[in-house]
Amino acid sequence: MSMKPDTQQKAWAGKNSRTIIYSLAALLFFILAGGAYLLLKPNNGVKDEVYKGHGGTFKNTLAEIDTPDPSVIYKDGYYYMTFTHNGTDIMVMKSLTLDFRQAERKVVWYPPAETAYSANLWAPELQYIRGSWYIYFAADDGQNENHRMYVLQADSGDPLGSYTFKGQVTDSSNKWAIDGLAMEVDGELYFVWSGWEGEANAAQNTYIAPMSDPLTISGPRVLLSEPLLPWEQAGGPPYINEGQSVLHHNGRVFIVYSGAGSWTPYYSLGLLALKPGGNPLEAADWTKAEQPLLAMDEAAGVYGPGHNSFTVSPDGSEQWIVYHATTGAEDGWNNRKARAQPVSWDADGLPVFGKPLPLSEAIPVPAGMGVLQAEAALRSGNKLEFPSLPSTVDSMLPLLVHYVNPGGEPAGAAVSVNGGPAAVLPLPPSGEGQTGYAYLSLPFTAGKNTVAIELPEGAVTEVKAIEIPRYEGEVQAMEGNAAAEDNPYASGGAAAVLSGSGAALKFSHLQVPHSGTYTVLVAVMNASLDAKLELAVNGGAKTAYSPLPQERNQLSLWQLELKLQRGANEIMLFDRQGSFSIDYMDIWQKSE
Repeated sequence: MSMKPDTQQKAWAGKNSRTIIYSLAALLFFILAGGAYLLLKPNNGVKDEVYKGHGGTFKNTLAEIDTPDPSVIYKDGYYYMTFTHNGTDIMVMKSLTLDFRQAERKVVWYPPAETAYSANLWAPELQYIRGSWYIYFAADDGQNENHRMYVLQADSGDPLGSYTFKGQVTDSSNKWAIDGLAMEVDGELYFVWSGWEGEANAAQNTYIAPMSDPLTISGPRVLLSEPLLPWEQAGGPPYINEGQSVLHHNGRVFIVYSGAGSWTPYYSLGLLALKPGGNPLEAADWTKAEQPLLAMDEAAGVYGPGHNSFTVSPDGSEQWIVYHATTGAEDGWNNRKARAQPVSWDADGLPVFGKPLPLSEAIPVPAGMGVLQAEAALRSGNKLEFPSLPSTVDSMLPLLVHYVNPGGEPAGAAVSVNGGPAAVLPLPPSGEGQTGYAYLSLPFTAGKNTVAIELPEGAVTEVKAIEIPRYEGEVQAMEGNAAAEDNPYASGGAAAVLSGSGAALKFSHLQVPHSGTYTVLVAVMNASLDAKLELAVNGGAKTAYSPLPQERNQLSLWQLELKLQRGANEIMLFDRQGSFSIDYMDIWQKSE
């Protein structure tokens, strides 16, 4: 491990310095791109692990605003979320990651006034069914007893585009109904929802009915579950089965639902399991778990975990549950925010959610998250454009390009950001069917950015994907007197503050494609005059650093060359004296 002399750099903040910032950014861009860091090395005997992206961690919640009843779906490189947005309209968020703090957000539909569905819009459910996007939602005319299910259909393939109202989704009983969604089993469609047996608000049951298409129920409703278990009746009456969601695994079908009062901390998740080969319309073919699969955890500070949906990791190898919860036992319907954690499976093939994770938990990101596949890019000839890449502030960001160059000669790609000057990124031969990796640094601006990569005409080289291997300090595991603090000048809008001996920050689940020497850049902010920190990689020897004083919210950049192994790595930062903030850590390959 070696250390370069102290590097100081202004934080990318403040309109008065914008001209200087862009000049420096362009200079750094050409310096780093001109000597792009390339990686085509063997793994030096370390056990191979399939490279699924740069990894890292995130922390709940998934957004800073209330996001009750979250419905999350992953498709074509993006996560989408809709939720009960103030009960007045339907909003959809679009994000490259499961963290929606920097997501694109759009209200896609407002209900017309003075209709049967103009008020109390609850639990919109975003689904992609047979080539079209649909949003199912519950609404009424201002009177709860008039809640019914309705559906929108997208006018295009863009879930943030316009929608057409398609009317009510109902069975012949036309009873009170909320929280509906479509379920597909063996090529057949079904509608699953929460409803009343009659006209009285005594209990909400789980119902299912066949569908002839995503807009139409084609048969009578079938009662699958009543809230008769003690945990389902907590906080009632009324007694609750609601917030149904569908989970598929190894040919099995499950309905996960919410029980107990949604206004109470006892709100929890229950399970209905369809027997293998069973008929979804036969209640006897469903088995109900006696105990909830996810419930409040006072020690973790999680109350009312419920109304969930399921999504997948970008590489398709993992299933994730997304649910809302609060941080206070008395929060009721306030402060309900989306959270996520992975799903595991027991020996009987049943889902296991574990305990709800505390907000302080650093969670390894879903496998493949942050890897933007070329298939999701905009293509024009030999040019690929990756749009909507977010940045909270103006900042130099690392870029990792995945490519295949089966020819025997080096190739080059012209890389630019936001239509700015392009630099040639060398792409050495990777071998037939083998993936090569090339790194460079790009000047991103605050807001959404577009990275363009263009290959020469007739090139045999192909760009497969890109990613941005930046690790934000505030989402790492913290020890001692370390805490996250909002900071509008920081890369992710927040930073990790370490104060006093014993404070530490653990960057874990750091993935690199091959073993080798990597440049690691640690961005330090607001260090006290006596500040001293230490760094250790994979439990090895520590290296010390004393950042020079900077003006408030400006960066001191500590650059090191570290030996990292293929697969997971861990880098620890320790506070040995004084106090300071860690904004982020960047990793790219160092040429050797």
